[in-house]
Amino acid sequence: MRLPFRDRISAGRLLGSKLDVYKGKPNVLVLALPRGGVPVAHEIAKRLHAPLDVMVVRKLGVPWQPELAMGAVASGGVTVLDDALIQYLNLHKSYIQALIAREKEEIERREHIFRNGRRAPELSGRTVILVDDGAATGSTMLAAVAAIRKQRPEKVIVAVPIASRSACESFEREADNCLCLATPEPFVAVGSWYESFPQVTDEEVKGLLFEAPESRSEEEERLSAG
Repeated sequence: MRLPFRDRISAGRLLGSKLDVYKGKPNVLVLALPRGGVPVAHEIAKRLHAPLDVMVVRKLGVPWQPELAMGAVASGGVTVLDDALIQYLNLHKSYIQALIAREKEEIERREHIFRNGRRAPELSGRTVILVDDGAATGSTMLAAVAAIRKQRPEKVIVAVPIASRSACESFEREADNCLCLATPEPFVAVGSWYESFPQVTDEEVKGLLFEAPESRSEEEERLSAG
């Protein structure tokens, strides 16, 4: 796999080309971790002719190093914590609980913005392809997998263009299938493996979700047609 990827769109097209076995299957749903996972997942959903939605996950960062995840919170109230790291850093339980509560509120706010009133999709009995633009520790993706499992899907597949080797190994343990295009070492950070890696805005997320025809509400379809 040639690195770095040009951008999230090209990475999504590469990922999608490896998932053709799911093309056109009626029970397939592509779920993106916003915001960065949405442009990647949008390309996969287009190729597979599958609906696209979001699984909102919030990383729980270490206070003095926010990019270092000590856990994550996902839609549905699922929390995943790195107990060993928390114990090593001697982080107080009250701080962690307050952070979890704050991030749960942010999840609800983002779900409302991204879906624009649409209901969350039904996951029971479906093959869910869970997508992000990359994974360093893997905690956010693991929280998403745990949240999806609660809804009894038929299968959960994790698909990422780039990930650390340890993250990919954890996905292989927790998901039914895992597709990591590249696992370079040392990993450093997700953005290091893209030539272009701008912040994705809320408006861009909403636009990409709206472009996925099967994810539109009846009212949105009516307005678009006329």
